[in-house]
Amino acid sequence: MPRINAPTVAEHRERQRRAILDGARALLAETGEAPSLAAVGERAGLARSSVYQYFGSREDLLAAVVADVFPDWASQIRVQMDAATTPGGRVWAYVRANVAFFAGSENAVAHALTVVVDPQVLRGPMEAFHDELQAPLIAALTDMGEPRVPEMAALIDSMVIQASRSLDHGGPPGHTSLPTTGAVQPESEALALLRRVLGGYLGLEDA
Repeated sequence: MPRINAPTVAEHRERQRRAILDGARALLAETGEAPSLAAVGERAGLARSSVYQYFGSREDLLAAVVADVFPDWASQIRVQMDAATTPGGRVWAYVRANVAFFAGSENAVAHALTVVVDPQVLRGPMEAFHDELQAPLIAALTDMGEPRVPEMAALIDSMVIQASRSLDHGGPPGHTSLPTTGAVQPESEALALLRRVLGGYLGLEDA
């Protein structure tokens, strides 16, 4: 019987499943390609036969990664927004969290998923991800007294994308998820640009 490295069999299985999903995410970020179950098992420290106990095919594994990553990303951004004490601070936390996402390895995961996963599988989770993030942004803008909330939310999203356009986020070689122009722009520089535009509107200190 395989060694159980957890207080219960259920916890052991959950830890192994978590290790498989994390391994798949890491390989997606590094290569931009759908990893084999053998490669994922090696990254997770498991035999390929063990991976097959959880996922019957590479497609099953990728679908599970999709179901895992979008709620995780949304939760991370919402936690940062919830920690802010003012409506303007919540909007700025949304901006900072999204710029950090574009600058990080998870953005490479997101791009890889759009390449290797069936669009039908991606559509629902992506729409839910967008809706979950728009709700607190819209609530914060409403609390600020913004008269044109949907338009301002869309404008803020556009500015975040534009400011992040030249970020070097550590994706696969030769790949960026957004078209780039000019020199690579570090995360802090992108945030400085956005703060110059949004600081006064959001009531940030030293804007």
